[in-house]
Amino acid sequence: MPSTCGQLALHLASRLELFQPYLSGIQPVVSPLLQFEQVSLKAPVGLGEILSDLSFAVHPGSLVAIVGPSGAGKTSLLRLVNRLIEPSSGQIWWQGQAAARLPAVSLRQQMGLVLQESKLLGLSVEATLSYPLQLRGHSAAQAKQQIRPWLERLQIPSDWLGRTEVALSLGQRQRVAIARALVTQPQLLLLDEPTSAQDFGYATFLLSQLAQLTQQGLTVMMANHQLDLVGQFATQVLHLDAGKLVDNQPAAATDWAQLQQAILSASQQAEDDWGD
Repeated sequence: MPSTCGQLALHLASRLELFQPYLSGIQPVVSPLLQFEQVSLKAPVGLGEILSDLSFAVHPGSLVAIVGPSGAGKTSLLRLVNRLIEPSSGQIWWQGQAAARLPAVSLRQQMGLVLQESKLLGLSVEATLSYPLQLRGHSAAQAKQQIRPWLERLQIPSDWLGRTEVALSLGQRQRVAIARALVTQPQLLLLDEPTSAQDFGYATFLLSQLAQLTQQGLTVMMANHQLDLVGQFATQVLHLDAGKLVDNQPAAATDWAQLQQAILSASQQAEDDWGD
């Protein structure tokens, strides 16, 4: 005959079985990787705000499309994330910690940032890709070994390795800069118009590769104006206009045609206001 403790355990187990159909549908709660809480960014004196009262969360494995007309604040948002600039008010949280309290260098080592005008600092492509690894203590031979898979994954030909940026087009420099950001295996990749200088075929290929990497744990935040392209791969959409967050929703719930029209209308209104 089971002991009192044994009887209690059997009773609890039988009761748990009753709730199992309900428990099986419950998804585990995943904490945000990044969170903005009423974040604003002031422009130079007398020019108002670049970003105003932004609040949103980004979860691990997301591919976030940051969209909006030119001047909406998309690039400024990316710069805030890795602390190239600091907010005027509000709080940015990184893995549950206030980003402002973390050493900026330590924070940036967990992120990769690729701006639209990519610079290779006068180095060859091979040296450009190896440099961030060597900063982290890898030998030249180790770095060379580690960059090889990224050459294949992002379709960077071996005959580029000896070239410097003057021998590369803007699109080629973008491709190398993205590979440079990825070789360190960041948790978060920040991209400013990464497909702007790519042909449609390679742009589609690039976003498909990034989407595959999010399945392996990478999180991507990307400013992009090519809605017909980004709509195929994004999981979350942040729509900015005049520094304000107009919408934050799952990509699956986004009416892309309506969003495109809203951005075109905002751009036209901005041109009209400038003309006045």
